[in-house]
Formats: sequence, C-alpha cells, structure tokens
Amino acid sequence: SCSTLLETLHFITRPLSEEEGNFSLAYIITIHKELEMFVRLLRAIYMPQNIYCIHIDEKSPRDYKTAVQNIVNCFENIFISSKREHVVYAGFSRLQADINCMRDLVNSKVQWNYVINLCGQDYPLKTNKEIIQYIKSKWNGKNITPGIVQPLHVKHRTEVSYREYVHSGVPYVYPAKIRKAQPPHNLTIYFGSAYYILSKDFVEFTLSDARAKALLEWSRDTYSPDEHYWVTLNRLPG
Repeated sequence: SCSTLLETLHFITRPLSEEEGNFSLAYIITIHKELEMFVRLLRAIYMPQNIYCIHIDEKSPRDYKTAVQNIVNCFENIFISSKREHVVYAGFSRLQADINCMRDLVNSKVQWNYVINLCGQDYPLKTNKEIIQYIKSKWNGKNITPGIVQPLHVKHRTEVSYREYVHSGVPYVYPAKIRKAQPPHNLTIYFGSAYYILSKDFVEFTLSDARAKALLEWSRDTYSPDEHYWVTLNRLPG
C-alpha cells in the first residue's frame, strides 16, 4: 500500500525549508532495470515541491513496468513519460527519451526552475538544498552542460551515418558507409556530457526553436547524439 511505502521508506512529505519550497526542480530519470536501486534513488532525491518524469525503456519486462507504475501511483508529482522509447545504447532513442519527458514537464502545472536528468544507476552526493544553492550561486539563469569543440577523435560520430542493428536479440548502433551532410544552420558541433542541469527557458527554447528542431533531425543517425545536442544548442549566441 502507498501508506506503507511512504512510512517504511521515510519519504519526505513537506519542503524542508522556505528556500526549497520556492525553488522547484524537475527530474528526468531513465530506467530499465534494478527496481530496488531506482527506489533508493527516488527516495534520496524526492521532495514534494519537485516534479519527476520517469522514462521506462519500452523493452523492459512487464513486471518491472508494473512495479514502477505501482510506486509512481502513490505520488501526485511523479509520472511515467507519456511516450516511451525502445532505448538503444548510444542511439538516438536515448536522446528522444529525454525530449519526451521534457514535453510532458513543460506542460505540467508545477512551475519548476531547472531540470536534471539521471539514469537508474545514479545517486546524489548533495542534498536538495545544496543543489539549489549551487545553481543559484553560480548558474542562476544559465545551463550546466559543459563541453568543447568536437575533438578529432570523435569526428566520426557525426561525419558518417549510424544505423541501429540487432544481433542475438541485442540492439546496437553501427556506422554505415554513408557520409552525412554538414550540420544545419552552419552550426558548430560541441561535445560534452549527456547529463545536464537546464533552465526551463532553455528547455522551452529547444522544443520550439527552428535551429534546435533541425539539429535534432540531423542528429537522428549520429552516434550518441545526447553528447552533442544539448551542449551545441547551449553555445548558440543569446
């Protein structure tokens, strides 16, 4: 039962400070295995003033999906992504999973300030309050998505087209013998981490701007596009 879940795991049920209550965070958590680890992560980052979008890999076992749904049903501010992907490591589907959650989050009633993306094997080293204070002190209005101009040793990731294949039931991406066109709008490609802390304004920009949409389409057949998509858009002037 939900009451047993909340009491046994000691979920926090009210903001621990006024500062936290006035600064809501959104979380995107992409998961596919290890239910207990997911619950531990959720318990560690849960705050009632925040909002959480859970993306479950569409190819996860049915009982896993059911168990996650049962947990999510106990909370008004946690939901399953309305559109789920068959996630392939280093494939476009991993980026699309985040975007699916972002679309849901911007349409939510919660007025969140920043979004943080995690995977099911992550775990926080800082409290909710420490995370907020770090964002407000150094990054207020800015995004945390560091990167550098695309290094030579990863040029192949965007110079040739990559396709998804399945071998012995395991999906993977592999380069095809097709060279890609140059990036749209003469964009300079940057490379960085697939993980980020992004402002709500930036998220709304990425979902609506013509350059962002064009880069997304161009990235569909690149290798691990989540490692260049956010950081490239963040380097756009303005």
